[in-house]
Parts: sequence; structure tokens; C-alpha cells
Amino acid sequence: MNWLDQVKWDARGLVPAIAQDVRTGRVLMFAWMNREALEQTHKRGEAVYWSRSRHKLWHKGEESGHVQTVRDIRLDCDGDVVLLQVEQAGGIACHTGRESCFFSSLDHDRWTVADPVLKDPAQIYDPTHTQAASTEQSDSGAALERIYATIASRRGADPNQSYVARLFHKGEDAILKKIGEEATELVMAAKDGNAEKILYETADLWFHSLVALAQHGLTPRQVLAELERREGRSGLAEFAARPGNS
Repeated sequence: MNWLDQVKWDARGLVPAIAQDVRTGRVLMFAWMNREALEQTHKRGEAVYWSRSRHKLWHKGEESGHVQTVRDIRLDCDGDVVLLQVEQAGGIACHTGRESCFFSSLDHDRWTVADPVLKDPAQIYDPTHTQAASTEQSDSGAALERIYATIASRRGADPNQSYVARLFHKGEDAILKKIGEEATELVMAAKDGNAEKILYETADLWFHSLVALAQHGLTPRQVLAELERREGRSGLAEFAARPGNS
């Protein structure tokens, strides 16, 4: 019997497929496969799914570059669920720019965002967005994104092995306390007129602000977009337009 015939396809000829990080065991995403998708996945060594909305095969990462290299394909005991153990390119499986599609956590009686955005989806899926940026902006933005991605990757790491993991472990109050401390040190450096210390303390303040962004699932790109929105607009007009300042 052909191995594909041993899969229990549903009435639509589909089987649910779960992608799991082969190194960490974290569930990255859920999708569907038809017979051809599963066969191509096996032959290519990269995940291929069936898009029910577009009615076509979908090679994971064909637009984003976040391909899934398949290390193992497993079938459950009932033969009706496929498990892919994969290496996820870029560490991003979700179209929202997060590591996993399962980023909402039930907190008492509401869903809360538990995972940070590692990369702005606009940068992943809109090539014109990247092309339009200047070389200087691109380099600066890339550096911030790299630092941010490293910070975000520390969530869930051993607090005894990582300073950032320790901040995440202690919670938001600890992160905000560090921001307050760094802001105060920047003010003191500026009052002293010490250019070297001003740069050093600004870097510290920016770094801990990135930690706060990651804590809330926000990205440096979103901050830059907000600054770009304000570009060319009077600061007084911007302030006056904010709620409660009229």
C-alpha cells in the first residue's frame, strides 16, 4: 500500500497538519494538506500546504522567505493528523511576524498577546516598502531589528543565563524601573555636558525601551512609522491634537 493511502483524508481530501519546532518542541502553526501537498513536502524536504481560501498549493515561505525545512514527518495513531518537525527559517512562522501563530494566551476571561512581533509584516510582505527606504534608514532599521530580535528571543530563556531573560522574568515593573533609571542617567550626563556619557546612556535607554516594546508585542518599525507620520508636522499641532490637550 502506498504510504499516502494510509492517511485518512477527510471528505475534502484534506488532512490537518501541525508544524513543530524540531529543537524546542514549540507548536508553530496549523494548516491543511492535500495528497499533493504532503507528497511535495516529502520530496522537497520543505513544508507545502493547501490553501483553502486560495484553492492552491502553498509553499511555506514562498513570499516571506520563512521556509520550513522538514526534519521528520509523523502520522498520529488514528492516521488523521500529520505532524511536521521543522527548522523554521528566520524564527518566524506567523504572518504577523511572530515565532508562532499561537501567540494569544487566555488570561482569566480574555485573550492577551503573549509573544512579541519579531519583524514588522510590512517588511516581510511588501518589497516596495523595503526598496523605498534609504540606505541609511535601512541600515539603522536593520540594526534595531537585529537587536530587537535578539531581545525577543530571550523570552522564556533561563533568567540565570541572560540579563534580558531576567528582566522578562521579573515582569513589567522591573523593565519600567530600568527605563526610569536609564532616563535619569541620560539627564545627568546631559547636564554634565559629557558627550561620551550621553551616547552611552542613550544607548542604554534605547536598549531597555526595546525590551519594553517586546514585552508588549510592538516593534521598532512601528515606532519609526509613528515618527515618519509626524515628520513635517508642527510639534505644537501634534501635541494639541492629542486627546485631553484641546
